[in-house]
Amino acid sequence: MMQNKPVVGITMGDAAGVGPEIILKSLAHKELYEISKPIVIGDSKMLERAKSFVNSHLAIQVIAVDDLEHLSFQFGTVYCLDLDLLPADLTIGEVSAEAGHAAYEYLATAIELAKDHKIDAICTAPLNKEALQKGGHPYPGHTEILADLTNTADFSMMLSAPNLKVIHVTTHVGIIDAVNMIHPERVYHVIKLAHDTLQKAGNHSPKIAVCGINPHAGENGLFGYGEEEEKVIPGVLKAQSEGMNVVGPLPADTLFFRAVRGDFDIVVAMYHDQGHSPVKVLGLDTGVNITVGLPIIRTSVDHGTAFDIAGKGIADEKSLIEAMRQAVELAPKK
Repeated sequence: MMQNKPVVGITMGDAAGVGPEIILKSLAHKELYEISKPIVIGDSKMLERAKSFVNSHLAIQVIAVDDLEHLSFQFGTVYCLDLDLLPADLTIGEVSAEAGHAAYEYLATAIELAKDHKIDAICTAPLNKEALQKGGHPYPGHTEILADLTNTADFSMMLSAPNLKVIHVTTHVGIIDAVNMIHPERVYHVIKLAHDTLQKAGNHSPKIAVCGINPHAGENGLFGYGEEEEKVIPGVLKAQSEGMNVVGPLPADTLFFRAVRGDFDIVVAMYHDQGHSPVKVLGLDTGVNITVGLPIIRTSVDHGTAFDIAGKGIADEKSLIEAMRQAVELAPKK
C-alpha cells in the first residue's frame, strides 16, 4: 500500500450519462483505495440512484459530505462532496441544461480545491458539450474550462495507454494545416511540457522521443521537402541544449513499437492520427486523456457520456480506472 496517497477528486460529469455508474463501478475496485484517496464531486443522489442499476453485489455506502476534513477513505465507502444541484428525477440519457450546468459546477469546484491544494489531482467523468452550452457555459469541453479557470494560455493533449504516453504538437486540424502549424518553437515547447510533466511526477530525466513528419523521418531529404530539418530538428536541439533527454526526429513506424517496449517514456507526435492511432490500437477501453501545461493535474476517460446505454448498468469502467491510475502517477509526490 502506498504511503502519502494522493487525494483525487472525481468529477461526476454529466449525471444524465454514464458518469455516476462508472464511478461506482470503479470505486468497487479495492486497488483504487490502495493507491489513492478518492472523493467524488457531484450529487450524492445521482450516485444513490446509480446503485439501483449497477451490479447489486457492489457493497458500497455513499456518504454525502460538505468538506474534505476527517475522512477515512475506507474501501466500501464512497464519499461525495455533495453540491446538491440536480433533481432526483433527472431524466437519464437525455441532453439537459440542468445537468450541463451541474457538470460545469462540479469541475469548477474541483479546480478550486486543486488550486487550494485540498486535492492533488482531478479525474473527470465525461460531460456533454450540447448540455454544457444549454446550461449557460459556452465551452467546447473540459479542457477549455480548465484552461480558462486556471488562466492557462498554452497547453497540450497527452494520451496514455498501458506502456505508452503520447503528447501532440498539433491535434484537431487537417493534415495539410497540421504540417503548416508545426514550427521549431512549438516542437520545443511540447517537448518541455512532456519533460516537466513527467519530472513533476517523479521521473527526474524522462526519455523523450520525437516523431518525424514524413515517412522514415524524411530519410535525409528523400521524402518530403526538408520539413524535419526546418520544423523539427531546431526544436529538438534547443531542448537538448537545456539538458533534456530527447532524441529525434525518428521514424514513426518503428518509434511507437520501441516506446511500448520501454525504450522511451513518452513520444512527441506531430499530428492527430500519428499519435492517436497507436494508443487506440492498444485499447479503446484503457485510453486516458491528460491535459498538460495546467498548474494542476487532470486526467479523463477517453470516451463520451454514452447516453444510449446510460442507466442500463452496462457501461465499462476500465477507462476511468486507468484515468485514476494516471492521476495518481502524475500527482505531485509528497
